[in-house]
Amino acid sequence: MKETPAQNIVCPKCGHEFALADAVTERIRSQLERDFNAAKAKSEAELRAQLEQERESLRQQAAQQARDALDLKLKDMESRLADREKQLQDARVQELELRRERRELLEAKENLELDVARRLDAERGQIAEKARLQAAEAERLKLAEKEKIIGDLQQQIASLQQKAEQGSMQLQGEVLELELERQLRDAFSHDEISEVKKGARGADVMQRVRTSAGLDCGVILWEAKRAKNWAADWPEKLKEDQRAAKAELAVIVTTCPPEGLRGIGQREGVWVCEPIFAVALAAALRQGLISAAAQRVQQANRADKVAALYDYLCGVEFRQHIEAVVESFLALREQLAAEQRAFARQWKEREQQLQKAIAHTAMLYGGIQGIAGREALPEIKTLQLPGAES
Repeated sequence: MKETPAQNIVCPKCGHEFALADAVTERIRSQLERDFNAAKAKSEAELRAQLEQERESLRQQAAQQARDALDLKLKDMESRLADREKQLQDARVQELELRRERRELLEAKENLELDVARRLDAERGQIAEKARLQAAEAERLKLAEKEKIIGDLQQQIASLQQKAEQGSMQLQGEVLELELERQLRDAFSHDEISEVKKGARGADVMQRVRTSAGLDCGVILWEAKRAKNWAADWPEKLKEDQRAAKAELAVIVTTCPPEGLRGIGQREGVWVCEPIFAVALAAALRQGLISAAAQRVQQANRADKVAALYDYLCGVEFRQHIEAVVESFLALREQLAAEQRAFARQWKEREQQLQKAIAHTAMLYGGIQGIAGREALPEIKTLQLPGAES
């Protein structure tokens, strides 16, 4: 089979071979050239209009940005003046608030004991149900006393035998003190429970109340008394120890409460309770100290935060941050101008590429149409001469 040269075409009907360039008539070339020139002129006009529109839009945006920047600066100055006035007003309000809160704190401290008493009154129903355990508690104390006596007898048989026969009140008080210390340690693991050494002036046990976060809330001073009769000088002595230890609260735990007191009560500004109620009273007093300490910390932190915020706003670091923001805006403006110049160059390059693409497309479509015929491949409006029939 005879091969056809790359630039020749064989007619499928008659088999005549002719050059591809001869397939396009002079009329079609002229028509395509006029159509292409018209499309080119239209495209150039559209591109010029688009470029002018975009230039106008960029000018408007630049003007708007300048106006916005000036408005922003004016608003910033007005805002700073307003902030200064507001800070002065806030300082006056805060001073009044601090004075009011100080009065409330003093009132809360004065009402602490009243609040504890009311809570205890609300729980007396539950405490009454536990009263039946008092006999078992007394028996347990006796057993602990006997164990202590036996242990000490191993070291000092003769001396402790005499104390056991006489029913030493000092030994009985020591047992009650040890049992009180153990109960407080078991019930409040976060608190610091320390024993006052024998012979030293002061109460028997000091309980320094702490929260789980380690906040020191105050001190409760405990005095254990196991005797046959209540002594009228016990409260006064404990208050002296309380002042010396700078403790917030003081409690006497005794097996012989004063006449008219059952379970828990107060005598001469000192809390008094029976051994079975010691842990319950400690929990109530401890909660009151924690609440008061939390209020003190909250008030202190509020004043510190206000002062810290004022120092920060008036400090060098805040001014440097504002300068950095302004410098960032200036850098963005320079970057925008550089992008505008780069886009203008890219648009010119794309315009030239578009012209080449239209020319090559028209040439390709005309060549294929000359081969296939206008019936098989209709005219394209955008590649036609103005007014030409399709």
